[in-house]
Amino acid sequence: MFKNINFAALILINMFKKIFRKADPEELGENFFKLINHDWMLVTAGTSENFNTMTASWGATGILWNKPIAVCFIRPQRYTYEFANREDFYTLSFFDHGHKEILNYCGTHSGRSVNKISKTGLTPIETPNGSISFEQSRLVIECRKLYADFLREEHFLVKKIVDQNYREKDFHKFFIGEITGCYEKT
Repeated sequence: MFKNINFAALILINMFKKIFRKADPEELGENFFKLINHDWMLVTAGTSENFNTMTASWGATGILWNKPIAVCFIRPQRYTYEFANREDFYTLSFFDHGHKEILNYCGTHSGRSVNKISKTGLTPIETPNGSISFEQSRLVIECRKLYADFLREEHFLVKKIVDQNYREKDFHKFFIGEITGCYEKT
């Protein structure tokens, strides 16, 4: 009778729903310039069996194609890049100020060589769509990828940006995702 139900997944989703409440992205009282640039975020892609996360301080939110969207930028040498390329969803997780050391660690260490989760004490938690965020987050934005492409040197109108940010010519790939879920800590 219940053979098609994954009880472990149901438990994780119920746990997520106890910790977070769904929010309308248009009604958030957040300053995303401050959140992304100063507070930073974790960009996470993958499944509960295999995922990676990285700290980011570049990104955007807004409306595109009549949808609420969030954009993240990932360099190809980052381990999270492999997961973001492969998966349909990614999350952006925002934390209280007391987590800056964790965010710094996740931005300066590779998931290829260290287990960031065990080193930082982050507790992964599965969203209702099966994406990964963290119990310690205060705000989670879940996105379904709509479009992805690389920034290209020949398209920069201000060449100084390339000189300042891409000396190695390791241009970011950007992922535009429709915000499918926005969750605040209860």
